Amino acid sequence: MKKIYILLTTLACLAIPVLTMRLKPASEPIKLGFIPLTDCAPLVVAKEMGLFQKHGVEVILTKESSWANIRDKVLNGELDGAHCLFSMPLSVYTGVGGKAGSEMKIAMVLNNNGQAITLSKDFCGLVGFKETGKVAAAVKNVQSRKEVTFAMTFPGGTHDMWLRNWLSAAGVNQKSVGIITIPPPQMVANMRVDNMEGFSVGEPWNSVAAAQNIGFTEIASQDIWKHHPEKALVVNSGFSTARRDDLKKVMAAILEACQWLDNMGNRKKAAAWLTKPYYVNAPLAAIESRLLGSNDLGCELGVQKYKDDYMTFHNKGFVNMPRKAHAMWFMAQYMRFGMIKTAPDYKGIAEKLILDDLYAEVAKSMNIPLPADEMKAFKTTYDVVFDPNNIGAYLASAKK
Repeated sequence: MKKIYILLTTLACLAIPVLTMRLKPASEPIKLGFIPLTDCAPLVVAKEMGLFQKHGVEVILTKESSWANIRDKVLNGELDGAHCLFSMPLSVYTGVGGKAGSEMKIAMVLNNNGQAITLSKDFCGLVGFKETGKVAAAVKNVQSRKEVTFAMTFPGGTHDMWLRNWLSAAGVNQKSVGIITIPPPQMVANMRVDNMEGFSVGEPWNSVAAAQNIGFTEIASQDIWKHHPEKALVVNSGFSTARRDDLKKVMAAILEACQWLDNMGNRKKAAAWLTKPYYVNAPLAAIESRLLGSNDLGCELGVQKYKDDYMTFHNKGFVNMPRKAHAMWFMAQYMRFGMIKTAPDYKGIAEKLILDDLYAEVAKSMNIPLPADEMKAFKTTYDVVFDPNNIGAYLASAKK
């Protein structure tokens, strides 16, 4: 039986307190939260390299324990912004992961790729790397001995969507398995004590599970959707208007950090910063290897090397522009998987929450090109074509 503290953790993550927003005077330092994951690197690099100071802002980074904490503190103004799941503002606004109508603004994307789904040793020998066609039979095999539970990090978040898309592609009925919420740093410990048989999370926790022989990487998120948006700089709505110029300076510093990170020769230095206890606090090897695109999968599956779709932070500007079509895709998944009952105003919500005009201002000031694909149709690996201009047709064809 799953331990009772999972229920308590899940309830804590889903709790929706009454939030009171506090606007800070312009003289106060800017507080940005982060979760201990490899892809908080742009904030860490900007801090360690003095880029925030270079661009004229004082920034304090605060390590948070869960995405629910990030949500609450950004909404009430305790944090001005945060390293955040790209889809969290959409999840919160639509009521999937928060009080419907609560506004968190997406200023820019921090990275593409670099997440994964890890399976426990129960699945070792039943399914290998990217063997999606074997997953349904493997799940039934394990279910003959025990209940099967998967964990993700926040309802409606990116990790939740990678998990649900993978289950759908594998032909696994999502109602036949448990899906629970666990904060990223707690994933490995929970799998070690048999609280779940699989999890969807960012690095380095998939790498740590493989290194500790607790589980193995079944698929990486870039194998589900190559160059997908992952984390974003998400900010408090009031902060985005009251301190707009300061936000632009923060974004410029982070963009410079993203450019620095995409020089592969700099990534070992970045990993050395990230391994520190006050940042990610994970083994250097676990952070460094996958940051360099080399995934030791575990379960004697060998090493998978990514050449152009490892975790990217800039990619000549392709990464950082927040796209309305991507926001609309995530909201369409909420409808697809029955997480909301009524179709939202896809385009209206995307326009309300994405600060694309602000991003364009900052990018142009830094001579960073703006991709011309914001509302173009696209296709993920296992799904049908998603056209943001015809979401009804997509939902009619997409596999549940």
